[in-house]
Amino acid sequence: MATLMPENQSAAKPRRRWRFALIAIYFTKVLDSLPKRIVKKSIPEMSTGSYVSIQIQNANKDDNSGHDELVLSFDNVDQRMLIDMVRDKDYERLHQFGGAKQLAELLQTEEKHGINGDEADLIRRRNVFGSNEYTKPPRKGFLSFVLEASKDTTIIILLICAALSLGFGIKEEGPREGWYDGGSIIVAIVLIVAVSSISNFRQSGQFRKFSNESSDIRVQVVRQGRRQPVSIFGLVVGDIVFLNIGDQVPADGLFLEGHSLKVDESSMTGESDPVEINEKDNRFLFSGTKVSDGFGTMLVTSVGMNTAWGEMMSSIRRDLDEQTPLQARLDKLASTIGKLGLAVAVMVLVVLFIRYFTGNIEDDSGKKEFNGSKTRIDDLMNSIVHLVSAAVTVLVIAIPEGLPMAVTLTLAYSMRRMMTDQALVRKLSACETMGSVTTICTDKTGTLTLNKMKVVEFWLENEVVKDETYRGIAPNVVELLKQGVGLNTTGSVCKQPSMLVPEISGSPTETAILTWAVVDLGMDIDEQKLSFEILRVEAFNSQKKRSGVLVNRVTDKTIHIHWKGAAEIILAMCSHCYNKSGIVEEISDEKRVHFGGIIRGMAAKSLRCIAFAYKQTQQEKLEETGMILLGLVGLKDPCRPRVRRAVEACRDAGVNVKMITGDNIFTAKAIAMECGILKPDEDFNNAVVEGVTFRNYSHDERMDKIDVIRVMARSSPFDKLLMVQSLKKKGHVVAVTGDGTNDAPALKEADIGLSMGIQGTEVAKESSDIVILDDNFASVVTVLKWGRCVYNNLQKFIQFQLTINVAALGINFVAAIASGKVPLTAVQLLWVNLIQDTFAALALATEQPTNDLLSKPPIGRSKPLITNIMWRNLISQALFQISVLLILQYKGRSIFGINEKVNNTLIFNTFVLCQVFNEFNARNMDKKNKLFFKGLLKNRLFVGIIGITIALQVMMVEFLEKFANTERLDWGQWGFCVGLAALSWPIDWLVKCLPVSAK
Repeated sequence: MATLMPENQSAAKPRRRWRFALIAIYFTKVLDSLPKRIVKKSIPEMSTGSYVSIQIQNANKDDNSGHDELVLSFDNVDQRMLIDMVRDKDYERLHQFGGAKQLAELLQTEEKHGINGDEADLIRRRNVFGSNEYTKPPRKGFLSFVLEASKDTTIIILLICAALSLGFGIKEEGPREGWYDGGSIIVAIVLIVAVSSISNFRQSGQFRKFSNESSDIRVQVVRQGRRQPVSIFGLVVGDIVFLNIGDQVPADGLFLEGHSLKVDESSMTGESDPVEINEKDNRFLFSGTKVSDGFGTMLVTSVGMNTAWGEMMSSIRRDLDEQTPLQARLDKLASTIGKLGLAVAVMVLVVLFIRYFTGNIEDDSGKKEFNGSKTRIDDLMNSIVHLVSAAVTVLVIAIPEGLPMAVTLTLAYSMRRMMTDQALVRKLSACETMGSVTTICTDKTGTLTLNKMKVVEFWLENEVVKDETYRGIAPNVVELLKQGVGLNTTGSVCKQPSMLVPEISGSPTETAILTWAVVDLGMDIDEQKLSFEILRVEAFNSQKKRSGVLVNRVTDKTIHIHWKGAAEIILAMCSHCYNKSGIVEEISDEKRVHFGGIIRGMAAKSLRCIAFAYKQTQQEKLEETGMILLGLVGLKDPCRPRVRRAVEACRDAGVNVKMITGDNIFTAKAIAMECGILKPDEDFNNAVVEGVTFRNYSHDERMDKIDVIRVMARSSPFDKLLMVQSLKKKGHVVAVTGDGTNDAPALKEADIGLSMGIQGTEVAKESSDIVILDDNFASVVTVLKWGRCVYNNLQKFIQFQLTINVAALGINFVAAIASGKVPLTAVQLLWVNLIQDTFAALALATEQPTNDLLSKPPIGRSKPLITNIMWRNLISQALFQISVLLILQYKGRSIFGINEKVNNTLIFNTFVLCQVFNEFNARNMDKKNKLFFKGLLKNRLFVGIIGITIALQVMMVEFLEKFANTERLDWGQWGFCVGLAALSWPIDWLVKCLPVSAK
């Protein structure tokens, strides 16, 4: 139903004629809809009256113009009606709009040319109908991270101790002097919580940003007559979108035209069976569903939050805090160390209590701190608070709280850097798992090759046709080839008056064939489509490796069949062939063998061979036998420039590379040799296998040969899945590349699924863990390097942190047992905790990958997190630090002639400087640090953090004596501390000379 809006002012005679015409149309529509209303009384009344505003304006106000222009506006189109129409699959409302094509006109969309698409048009459509973006839950605020960091049990205990110490201190010494002990602990705690919260807040923002980037997909639309890719977020109501197998439906809309289109609506309805979309039974398409078969175009009617998917997405937040397997292992490690630290802290507390209450602890003046009943309650409570605080700080230094932060930092850093290296991480666990990969199963097209195809050979019967000999081909053969290309394609040819060369779009294969037909054969695709009516289409898929079309010629109503696909498959469908003169000849056995030789010859030159076949028929059935072969084309897709070097890098890293392709066995061999996957002296009988042979192996036979196979040709998606499953059963950690919808099972089954960002379908991307943005195998090797770097950086930090834990526990435990006092105070240990938890994590977790990482064997599934090499390094450094600090604890005063406070400052200063020098040792765990600064300038953050740590340590000792409970040191004492700490370098060099079993 349409409602006429009142006109402005009185209309002239031409406008009266328009008004009478519209009134007549209106009453006709009312009368037409009355019988339907009587029959369909059960249809509920719509909540909003439907109306379409048609503004009739005089385009030329000059009365002498002689004509008026009808200008349509959708400013007042009922948006709710559009939304409900698609959501409810309501044909009644669609009929009230006049059908899909009439609705397109109301939305100012031309079926062939799309919307205007200029900036003003896009802004107007977004203002009226909204943008194609989903409202997301608000980001966690900074205060929530502060609250999470403050909930730590040890932090709470320390705050209680600090509050008690602050209270007793002020009571005893007054506000001016009594706040130092308790206040210092509070300041240190605030600093730790603040640094931790800021770091986690920033990483959360980065993960959210990566989530947004992974959601930004490209869709093909037509605007101003040009087919072009746009961001899914840039889609507007009225856009015409092209849909192919594997695409995600980007918005709610209506089917316009296409063939064999089927959509997986399981994400919306839960039903796993594909839903057929066509003009007659079901035109409605929902955002978020996936195209499982066929192709077509759709008219966008609702976007963003106005779609059913938008409402669902607004209530779902992607889990950005997912815990990776390595994080789980580190949590378990931290828990074990924490329990050990708790046991030590309890023992220290018990020993301190025993020594205190037995009168074996003295104050600074040498008097016993506890004198039985003579001890004041205030003194007693103050002493107990100090003892508990000392025990709790032992626990603080024992718990490796920096481990989760180190994982977060290194994952966030690696994700950001991998993005610049053409890899978008969709799952955090992929960053670390990639370092364990032992086998990579890769596609050929676009991954090992450039995916820039070009027709370089054309064979007609037994003769190759050169550029200058195209004129010698019979006109009827040329015409059939034009039909076979122009009608049986999912690509498009756009000819603009301002363009000298037509703009051709589609898949690389379709683009190459269309370019050949337009340039060499002189094909006009619009003429072909106007001359024929398409009756049925079988879309190309990776299993059948062919596509077909059944058409009806408009002029004589004759029915024709055209097939296109893999040469040997099309050849098997043919019984006859055309020669150059346009005469049909039977394909004899000898000629069939000859055609097979032509196909193998092109394959040996790394060409993809495509055949065209034709047949005229009487039945409206897409027949597959008795076809006439039109010709063969060879498409060249050159190998990527760096792919051979990348394959060799994988082999040096102990990673096997297997090529799985749909091409025939000869093309697969040629490409594999060109890329370095196969070597000339290799036994091809065992290294190369076809998919059908592989799937027909027995289980035992397959497991025996799986490690030897390098290339699998003519493979189906099931063969790829079977390969992945077999490799995993053999204990391999498998990475798989894929770009098609049918690759989704293999991508999900693999330990790491790598989808292609350019040619990959949205189904493949959603099934993958990492998206390779440039479709380049060299980027896969870069991801492998980053995966090993993540694991290696975390191991460096674990070694560094455990060294501090062991050394601090050892010195405080021995000192507490022996003398009843701990040399490292609460504030000092909290400062060390800040060094190890935050600064060291930043310094070591952001080391960049080096080529040395690819010279090591894969980590595999079962290798322990803390290796024997790490144990060797950390135990040696911890023993060195404990020995030095204990000597200073008991002999320092007599050696240097200093008081206890200066001696404790020497111990604290030497301990911190030992960690600074040990950070350099941790940069390379298994090699002697002959060049301590090798590659140091590449990590400026490391240099900066070392500088900040030293500067803050100088401040702690020289300027914050009361805060840190230290005394100022002279130049000689500073030199002694630095020299003593620097001994960790030669000790590390000597220790790394000791051989350690890798097992």
